[in-house]
Amino acid sequence: MRERIAADLARARERSRLLTDAVDDHDLVRQHSKLMSPLVWDLAHVGNQEELWLVRDVGGREPVRADIDELYDAFKHARADRPQLPLLGPAEARRYVGEVRTKVLDVLDRVPLEGRRLVENGFAFGMVVQHEQQHDETMLATHQLRVGAPVLDAPPPPPGGPVGPDEVLVPGGPFTMGTSTEAWALDNERPAHQAVTDPFFIDTTPVTNGAYLEFVADGGYDDPRWWSEAGWAHVRKAGLVAPRFWERQGDRWYRTAFGVTAPLDPRQPVVHVCFHEAAAYAKWAGKRLPTEVEWEKAARFDPATGRSRRYPWGDEEPTERHANLGQRHLSPAPVGAYPAGASPLGVHQLIGDVWEWTSSDFHGYTGFEVFPYAEYSQVFFGPEYKVLRGGSFGSDQAAVRATFRNWDYPIRRQIFAGFRCARDAKREELT
Repeated sequence: MRERIAADLARARERSRLLTDAVDDHDLVRQHSKLMSPLVWDLAHVGNQEELWLVRDVGGREPVRADIDELYDAFKHARADRPQLPLLGPAEARRYVGEVRTKVLDVLDRVPLEGRRLVENGFAFGMVVQHEQQHDETMLATHQLRVGAPVLDAPPPPPGGPVGPDEVLVPGGPFTMGTSTEAWALDNERPAHQAVTDPFFIDTTPVTNGAYLEFVADGGYDDPRWWSEAGWAHVRKAGLVAPRFWERQGDRWYRTAFGVTAPLDPRQPVVHVCFHEAAAYAKWAGKRLPTEVEWEKAARFDPATGRSRRYPWGDEEPTERHANLGQRHLSPAPVGAYPAGASPLGVHQLIGDVWEWTSSDFHGYTGFEVFPYAEYSQVFFGPEYKVLRGGSFGSDQAAVRATFRNWDYPIRRQIFAGFRCARDAKREELT
């Protein structure tokens, strides 16, 4: 377990280093969008959280930099205000996170991984790994918003392939949702409980650029029939005409990703759409967004055994065969690129590629218990946030599983979010 934790900590830090070393100090300290922090804030913040939980709490050591705690408390300062704070400069931030990591590895060598819930099965270390990887994905989103010459590079994703029918039937009935056994699962994934669905159909793949382009071409952004009241108001106010980072040049559409503009790939999942856009497309297509319960059932339920899997393909950890994760590529993969990652029902790319909007508000499950702090999940419960599932190409395997829950405001488009559609099953389709 200690070896796994050390490897996960190292992988997260290598990614943080890549994302911050890719740009000069000027880019590190500037704010590329009011929605995002300066990259140097994220870097020092992950170090500060690591210090708070692993050096001070788990290790019982003296603080490294108690004087900066308030600067890097995400609830004390809005993102838009962080550039005006007396933040650690790039060199100082790098020294700080390096010093913290040295102490953390010493704690890891010495502390018993039992006897206290926070350290049982290495939970606190796993929480810190996931936290850094989540901020790495946030920093990747900041890179997408950055203006300038490309600084990130990665090989293209594998080609797509056949995926079978457009949609599959998910049987009605109960299944086990959530988890009480996943060692590093966060509080909002717990506890395991029985959930019940009616039979429903769900799309075999996420909605692609090509399919979404049909909605755009049909005047979807100009027709209030497809939008909720809140969605239509947002479209008008924000002047939305297409997914973010799309641009029309003549009769062709292009998408800009990390500073590179290229023709739209019609087989890649659409990305950088908000909840309102996803819901409008679904209505236009004669469908709807899946609920969070439906999404998890499609991702985990094995009708042959009646049990819920850790991942759509089974219980083993993700590999490059299963899913597009970990920033190995800088875009979603074309549909059908990961046949080994399909669910027993034949649903593809539920993990990785794009976060998928659901129709559900973010709430705790019955029996929810705050652990280890309310600011991770509980303070966000309510109708203001919509749940996203599945992870993106920018999510790491340590921070994604079929029970993992993400959430955001329904107007957000800077995140790597797409969607797939669902619909109710008609009686005649069940005979």
